Amino acid sequence: MDAVTIALELAVQDPAGVRIAREVGAARVELTQGLALGGLTPSPATLELALEAAGADGPEVHVLVRPRAGGFRYDADEVAVIERDVRFAIAAGAAGVVVGCLDASGALDRDAMARLADAANGAPVTLHRAIDVTADPIETLRAARELGLARVLTSGGASAAIDGLETLRRLVEEAQGRIEVMAGSGVDAASVPAIAATGVDAVHFSAKRTVAEDGGVRMGSASDGVGGHEVTDRDAAFAVRAALGL
Repeated sequence: MDAVTIALELAVQDPAGVRIAREVGAARVELTQGLALGGLTPSPATLELALEAAGADGPEVHVLVRPRAGGFRYDADEVAVIERDVRFAIAAGAAGVVVGCLDASGALDRDAMARLADAANGAPVTLHRAIDVTADPIETLRAARELGLARVLTSGGASAAIDGLETLRRLVEEAQGRIEVMAGSGVDAASVPAIAATGVDAVHFSAKRTVAEDGGVRMGSASDGVGGHEVTDRDAAFAVRAALGL
C-alpha cells in the first residue's frame, strides 16, 4: 500500500491532544475520555474546546459515545443515553460519532445501530472495536456496510492490530471499497508499517504516555490523587507518521 494514501486518526482526550493531531496532519481525532477504561463519552465542554482547537482546517472531530466501561450489550436506558449523546455531539459540531452495540447473542445489534445511525442525521458513523469481540468480524463488517456505516475500527479480532494482520487483510478484501477499514489497538511506530501494508484505509492510535502525579492533599479514599493520567505524546505521534513515510 502506498503510505501516502493512508489516513491517520488519533485518539485524544483533550484540546492539547487535538492540537498535536493537527500538527501531525491527522485526518481525524476520536475524542474520548477515560482511555484507561477503553474510552468513554467526553463532556460537552471537552467537545466544545476540542472543536475550537481543531479549527476550520484541522482534523475532523469524531466523538466516541460509550456510556460506561465493560461490554457492549446495552439495555434500553443505555441505548437511549447513547442516542441522545449522538444527537448532542452532532448538533454541537462533531463531524461524526464512534459507537458500537451488540445483541444478546454477541452479534452486532442491527436495530440499535440503525437507531444510532439515524440519530447521527447523515454524519459518518464508525463502528468501534465491538467488532473484535463478535464471533465473526467479517460478517459484522458486512452488517455494518449494509447499515450504511462509514467505517469500522478493528484490530482484526486480536488484542493488538499487529497480531490480527491476516484478518485485517480479509476485512479489507470484504469491504470492497464500500466501507472503510481502520486498524487500531497497540499501533505504534514499530508496528504501523506492517499494519498499513494490509491495505487498511486508516490507522488509529493514541500515542499516549502517563504523567505521574506529584502528590498533594488527598481527600476521601486513600487512592484519591494517587497514580497519574494519560496524555497525548507529541514525539510518539510524529514517530508513527515518520514510520509511514509521511
